[in-house]
Amino acid sequence: LKLNAQSAVLADGLTGRVLYGKGEDTIRPMASTTKIMTCILALELGDPDDVVTATKEAAGQPKVHLGVQSGQTFYLKDLLYSLMLESHNDAAVMIAEHVGGSVEGFAALMNQKARDLGCGDTYFITPNGLDASKEENGQMKEHSTTAADLARIMNYCIGTSPKKDEFLKITGTQSYYFTDQDGKRSYSCQNHNALLTMMSGVFSGKTGFTGGAGYSYVGALEDGEREFTIALLGCGWPPHKTYKWSDARKLYTYGLEHFKMKDVFQEETFARVPVSGGLCWKEGEGAIDQVELSMMLNPDDMHLTLLMGEGEEARVVKKVPSILMAPVREGQQVGTVDYYLGEVLVKRFPVYAMQGVEKMNLRRAADRVLDLFLVR
Repeated sequence: LKLNAQSAVLADGLTGRVLYGKGEDTIRPMASTTKIMTCILALELGDPDDVVTATKEAAGQPKVHLGVQSGQTFYLKDLLYSLMLESHNDAAVMIAEHVGGSVEGFAALMNQKARDLGCGDTYFITPNGLDASKEENGQMKEHSTTAADLARIMNYCIGTSPKKDEFLKITGTQSYYFTDQDGKRSYSCQNHNALLTMMSGVFSGKTGFTGGAGYSYVGALEDGEREFTIALLGCGWPPHKTYKWSDARKLYTYGLEHFKMKDVFQEETFARVPVSGGLCWKEGEGAIDQVELSMMLNPDDMHLTLLMGEGEEARVVKKVPSILMAPVREGQQVGTVDYYLGEVLVKRFPVYAMQGVEKMNLRRAADRVLDLFLVR
């Protein structure tokens, strides 16, 4: 693909697997695409009906801004639309100070969430994405991420976050009207994610620009069972504001043309597994020194549909023990069946023991001897 962006990723929105990358692991500033992390943290940690007060620092943020005045109050839910539709920098600082206690406190929450998501090349300093640097432990760090990390954060926002529905509602809204908490001033926001109306299936996204980052974009598209996320960093500088849209179209089109859904599920059988150190009898059924294994799936669950390129094959890895140590509980998970695409683990099915085996001890052995030779 001939892309304008310095870094780009096309990812499977359901598994997070990178389907196409260009400089995807290169660390770069990301401008206002930062705000997807600000938004999802505010949704997870805040209450939409919280009243947020503008500080002097928030009111002093540069354009693009809502134009708040120090002391002015808003509902958090309204500020989130201001943040994601118009990309207002003062709204971002208000949100950060309210949720994190300060911009620095909120940045710490952002960085912890990034680590939790496996984004090891991401470092947040600001909640709005303005270019920034900071010395930490004797090392100068930049507000930055990679295209791969940015796509991973987007996948979380739209897929696995407990607040994904709220995130999607906000980022999919075309226009929004609100007032400050006192009802004295009114505001109107329009969504700047042009692809929501320009390209069928696009349902979420966020634009960004700073002098250091250039134009950036992160977005998501759905087509039937297929879901794609993209991330673009360093996608031109003024006057090339439209480069991000053409690059986004190329990435989405590439995904739609080259990747299809395929059911790769294979029904597995397992040998019985011996149990060491267990009671080797069961009343009325004879000896039990082996247990059966099963994935315990209903027929309707025996499917695994994955987004795959032409010629791609899933790799199945069975991880089950050759021997078990008593005690073993009936229904205890004892192994897994793992499905990989390349080196990416895309699905893990548990494997369970179908019978239980109690652990042998001196008392149980003595009781068994008495039962066999004396009681009768």
